[in-house]
Amino acid sequence: MTVSVVHADTGSTRQEWRPLLWLAPLTALWIVLIYWQPIIQTSGVPTTLHQLTVHGFVALGLWLGLERTDLTPDQRCTSWLAVMIPYTLWFAVAWSAAIHGAFRTGTSLPLLPVAIWLPLIIGVPLLLLSKRIGEVLDAMPATWLVALQLYRVFGCWALVAGLRGVLTGLLGWPAGIGDLLTGLFALPVAIAVATGTAQGRRAAIMWNMFGLADFVVAITMGAITSPGPFQLIVPDVPSIGATGAYPDVLTPAFVVPCGALLHALSLRQLYRRAKPRA
Repeated sequence: MTVSVVHADTGSTRQEWRPLLWLAPLTALWIVLIYWQPIIQTSGVPTTLHQLTVHGFVALGLWLGLERTDLTPDQRCTSWLAVMIPYTLWFAVAWSAAIHGAFRTGTSLPLLPVAIWLPLIIGVPLLLLSKRIGEVLDAMPATWLVALQLYRVFGCWALVAGLRGVLTGLLGWPAGIGDLLTGLFALPVAIAVATGTAQGRRAAIMWNMFGLADFVVAITMGAITSPGPFQLIVPDVPSIGATGAYPDVLTPAFVVPCGALLHALSLRQLYRRAKPRA
């Protein structure tokens, strides 16, 4: 019996790591491609496409999660719209502001810190305290919010920009590597969570904490290398905050707070799954 359990655990572990066998080479190929042809990233097409894809998956996942609840059809529709309308407007405003240069330095009001922190200040309490959101999190699989952040592999653009010398390595290296690892391990961790074991839940919590730490490091390094009251280092090449140019600025202006909210929701879901119920 013990031998069979060991074999089962070994098979489960192999299944968890299997996505890396194809995801890592594809990611390496993408890194080589955008290093060789930087116009791919600077066009803004990859950033816009992967965020629109995430937007679609969030909309679909929220609806499927609502369908698993005991809410009436009208309540499901109202709840879906209450989340998706502000989320869509947020993305549209951030994307439009980035394209029109609203985050560039020299403007009368520094909008980039507002774009980073305001959604978190408003969104975190609403998402963590909402009873309706809690019902949806209880109804949907814990794997969804983890696997969704596979898109973080596209954060490797910062690493490539650091290698090319168009972004300070003080920001590009830690931010790019952190995003890359978070995205690469999203699927293995999601598979681990799907097993329903305590080990899988701990792996998901550690993954979420790592993903949040990546954002903290990126924001901190961006602040101390960009012109402003918190600048401690003046790099040889500009940081994202120093230029505020599209599409790079869309990462701190939208992708970072959006990813942080997804991590917060995942942690709340994992906590609720472990909490004893009456």
